[in-house]
Amino acid sequence: MPVDQTPLVRIENLRVEFRGDDGPIVGVEDVSFSIAPGETVCVVGESGSGKSVTSLSLMRLVEFGGGRITAGSLGFSLNGSQIDLARAESGTMQTIRGDEIGMIFQEPMTSLNPVFSIERQMTDGLRIHRGLSRSAARARALELLRQVRIPEPERRLKQYPHELSGGMRQRVVIAMAMACEPRLLIADEPTTALDVTIQAEILALIDRLKRDTGMAVLFITHDMAVVAQMADRVVVMYRGKLVEEGPVERIFADPQEDYTRKLLAAVPRLGEMRGKSAPEPMRLVGERVPTVAAVPTDADVKPLLQVKNLTTRYPVKGGLFRRTIANVHAVEDVSFDIPRGQTLALVGESGCGKSSCGRSILRLSEATSGQVLLDQTDILSLSSRDLRRRVWHDVQMVFQDPFASLNPHMRL
Repeated sequence: MPVDQTPLVRIENLRVEFRGDDGPIVGVEDVSFSIAPGETVCVVGESGSGKSVTSLSLMRLVEFGGGRITAGSLGFSLNGSQIDLARAESGTMQTIRGDEIGMIFQEPMTSLNPVFSIERQMTDGLRIHRGLSRSAARARALELLRQVRIPEPERRLKQYPHELSGGMRQRVVIAMAMACEPRLLIADEPTTALDVTIQAEILALIDRLKRDTGMAVLFITHDMAVVAQMADRVVVMYRGKLVEEGPVERIFADPQEDYTRKLLAAVPRLGEMRGKSAPEPMRLVGERVPTVAAVPTDADVKPLLQVKNLTTRYPVKGGLFRRTIANVHAVEDVSFDIPRGQTLALVGESGCGKSSCGRSILRLSEATSGQVLLDQTDILSLSSRDLRRRVWHDVQMVFQDPFASLNPHMRL
């Protein structure tokens, strides 16, 4: 940060505690760093290191999760003077959130209200903070959806969060955070749910807005490649404490702390396979390789899972009586096999049907046609009882959104 530039954000000796059964639990302790206008500071560290707690403290949202700022200050430059966000009135914070400070939350389903349409959620903030008319706010919302590469933005505005893919929901959250062109953008793992092509475009969009408007960015990530691309400075956290801070070039070239070195060493390099060494080269003698045997004719070579011509379409309802007026082709004529002991990677950009395919295999979304054979048993033709007894204890799914997968009213 240039010495003659006043910081936009100055965090000093921040300490955050959470209520615990056996007393307070310290989430962040004695954390200090600053962010200048037009600067990107990346906060890195393993899960539970205090990255998100630090960012939520700046928005004073940590209090809604049972946290409490017990020490330190959160200086923020507002109208030519520094105010302490840690002690600001609730009315002041309501004005700052979404206008002066925008935040891209990590979990899009918990960021979006399930009972409001995308249009309602995007335009409310624009009308409150920018005083736009309904039509002007809608036009701005459409512009933002196009910027984050959401197809058919007019139709998406009318939809609800559950009708969008995880990647599309994340892009809506990104658009909402940038809607009022905040002076500070907090991005908490903003590209986790996005494919690499969309991720690159979103990162370029954030960087362009930073250069055009002088917006500062607090970027929280575990992806060191993103850090190398985006950061001006890096803050490394571990167990709620700041362990190292410095320019991105110095952190990557000459890390001072052992934990930082371990973080960088954990980044997989191109051509490496974690946990495995490269195999010895096979030495060929003559024209034949006698050590490579043919598969026995009596071997079991049937795939464990066969997907044949799987098609899943979702109805689009409209009109006074909510009749089906169209269909969304989520999965169309997809076929593949998975042999026993093998891993199949299903890749593609956000909204291409990857998750819909997985959900259709488990009958969490009903397929329109096709076959899904598990050990030669067609899952799609089973009754609900047989599905529970014969399939769901053998086939498990790790869902994309942990907050939507875990019941908040029950202990782990």
